[in-house]
Amino acid sequence: MTDIVRADDGRRIAVEQSGDPSGRPVFLLHGTPGSRMGPAPRGMLLYRLGIRLIAFDRPGYGGSDRLEGRDVAAAAVDVRTIADRLGLDTFALVGRSGGGPHALAAAALLPGRVTRVAALVSLAPQGAEGLDWYEGMTESNVVEYNAAASGVGVLETRLAPKAAAIRANPESLISGLYQELSPSDRQTVADLGIRRMLVDNFAEGLKHSAHGWIDDAMAFSTPWGFDPADITVPTLLWHGALDGFSPVGHARWLADRIPDARVIVQPGVAHFGALDILPDMLPWLVES
Repeated sequence: MTDIVRADDGRRIAVEQSGDPSGRPVFLLHGTPGSRMGPAPRGMLLYRLGIRLIAFDRPGYGGSDRLEGRDVAAAAVDVRTIADRLGLDTFALVGRSGGGPHALAAAALLPGRVTRVAALVSLAPQGAEGLDWYEGMTESNVVEYNAAASGVGVLETRLAPKAAAIRANPESLISGLYQELSPSDRQTVADLGIRRMLVDNFAEGLKHSAHGWIDDAMAFSTPWGFDPADITVPTLLWHGALDGFSPVGHARWLADRIPDARVIVQPGVAHFGALDILPDMLPWLVES
C-alpha cells in the first residue's frame, strides 16, 4: 500500500513499504527513470531476513510532487523526512543505477543515522578528477547528458516526447534500449517477471510527466551538493564489468574516493545485473 508523507515544504512523497514491518529498515532508491514500484526482492525473502524495505518516488516521479532545480543532495532531506515520519532512528540504504548517487548523498549527509550503504551500477559526479566520464558510455546516455549540459529546456525537448511514448506503451523503453543491451542484460530483461516489474515501474514513474527523469539527469550533470569522501559508513559498490549505461570506471572512482568502500566488479554482466544481485546485498546491509 502506498502512503503519502508530507515534506516540510508541503510536497507529497509517495512511499511504499514491504517485508517485515518490525524488521530492520532498508531504504531502496530507484533507478532513472523509475518509481517506488521498481523491481525489489520478494516479500518472503525480506521476511526471512527480517528486513523492512522502504521505497519512495523521487520528486517528479509517480505520486511525488516535483522539486524543480533539485540537486542529488536533496534526496537526503527526503530520506530523513520519511525516516522521521516512520519513527526510524537509523537505517541502511541501497541505490540502484540512478538511485546510487542519491543513496550516497544520504549516507554522506545523514551521519549517525545511516548504518551502511550500497550503490549498484552508480554514476560518479560529472567533472570527477581523473575520470573520463563518458568513456564506455552508450550513445543514448551520451546524447542525454549532452542535452542536460545544454540546459533544462534542451533536455525537456528530448525527454518529454520519450516519456509520452512510454506512457502510451511502457514496453517501448526496454525495446528502445534493446540494441544497446549486452547479451547478459538481454537475458535479464527477457525474464517475464522482471520485465513485468520494469514495465510497471516505468509506467508509474512517468504517468504524469517527464519531470522526475529530467530533474534526475540535470542533477547528475551539475554539482551534486556533497562530496562522496564525506561518507564514513561501510560502503559497498557493485558494478557489472560490461555496463555501458554507467561505465565501470565510475564505481572505481567512487571506491577510491570513499574512505570505507569496497568495490565488486563482476565479469560477464552489465547494467541490469543489478536486479539479480540486489537480494545478495541485503544480508550485508543489515549486518551489525
